[in-house]
Amino acid sequence: MNMTHYMELLASNQPWNLLFFMAVPVILAETLAISELYLLYTNRFKGGLRKLNKFVGITVGIYFAGVIIYLLNNVVIPITQNGQWRGVIDVIAVGTYLLSGIPLLLVALLELGIFAKKKTEKYKLALHITFIALFLIFGHVAMITGMVNPDIFGSKAVQTSHAHLD
Repeated sequence: MNMTHYMELLASNQPWNLLFFMAVPVILAETLAISELYLLYTNRFKGGLRKLNKFVGITVGIYFAGVIIYLLNNVVIPITQNGQWRGVIDVIAVGTYLLSGIPLLLVALLELGIFAKKKTEKYKLALHITFIALFLIFGHVAMITGMVNPDIFGSKAVQTSHAHLD
């Protein structure tokens, strides 16, 4: 079966690509989302959990910024230059994965006081929630489309090679 570059990336160089490109960012983002829900539910915006939430928000944003830069330079640009996209579903899978990192980067900038620093805490909280929701939407679109066989949408059958993704 032919696969998207997204799925090929995760399947290559086992277990490292799966850890670096899926497990670490998703575990951090889910920790952020769960702690956010708890903070909202309890209305306790001070203390250890808020500190963890802030630390994870900064960490996941910076981490994903590194992932985006790495993948753009080592995967997206070479695939584009060589005309190796496997149809529209491949572009959607990779594109939404990369897009999912932008809201996490915005969370980090928000937590570092670089973005929206003169806004009220309530406004910042609304932004935080919006960014996490956008990450979840883009991330799930990437996962779902990444698992689709590109041949279904008219991609030419391509011999899958893992060399450029290791």
